[in-house]
Amino acid sequence: MTEPKLYVRDEGTGRPLVLIHGWSCPGQFFQRQIDALKGQARCIVPDLPGHGRTGAALPLDIESAARSVHAYLEEQDLTDAILCGWSMGALVSYAMIQLHGVARVSSVVAIDMSPKVLNAVDWANGTLNGLNEALNANVLAGIVPDWSRLPARIAGRLFAGGQNPDPNLLEYSRVEIAKADPALLQSMWASLTAQDFRRFLREFPLPLHLIAGLKSQLYGPGVHRWHLENVPRFTLCEFENSGHAPHLEEADRFNQLIADLLHNEKR
Repeated sequence: MTEPKLYVRDEGTGRPLVLIHGWSCPGQFFQRQIDALKGQARCIVPDLPGHGRTGAALPLDIESAARSVHAYLEEQDLTDAILCGWSMGALVSYAMIQLHGVARVSSVVAIDMSPKVLNAVDWANGTLNGLNEALNANVLAGIVPDWSRLPARIAGRLFAGGQNPDPNLLEYSRVEIAKADPALLQSMWASLTAQDFRRFLREFPLPLHLIAGLKSQLYGPGVHRWHLENVPRFTLCEFENSGHAPHLEEADRFNQLIADLLHNEKR
């Protein structure tokens, strides 16, 4: 019997570009990037554990996701990859490098993410709604019983605050998120919110580019300042008209930024 594997879309030719999705939003949320970049990059787009066509085939935690992505790069013998992780996908990228080193990776792009999601006495740069360990226990308890109403709420928070998102994009996001199994997402959320990469990022061994939506409903300028003050070889890329999903909200500019990295940035 073959062991279960991560489901991966692998399209295009060129330098490897690994597009790692966020919580509840599987690989197809990078369709605009695949369409725009597959002529100049090999777009490797997994569905992480608990999501999409991978579902429950693998253990439901960030470390399993990181091991599985690395295993695919190893199986395909890919090097000089750019990891582009959106939200939870950024944490998967960090975990992969922490676990497996940098032999197959040249740089990392993080899309609107904090190194630690939960706020704490020593950390005010988690989610803007003040989510902490105690409040998160309530969130975790509600994911399954409240699922019927959560996809609309999650979709709405992806986009720029104080603006009206594209209604077609908003509805697409709601519909795709609603397809998920909340029991699987619950386990992934528990793992996601347990992560703390602050110490690791202070000694991060590769260039790190943070793409920040300046109208994000999830993370604010404190996250940007922390990276600027603590992460070596760091670049902040601000998207003024985006929230938590610049690759959806300002796709053309986002795709051009990634194209520039593909062609110009080497280790």
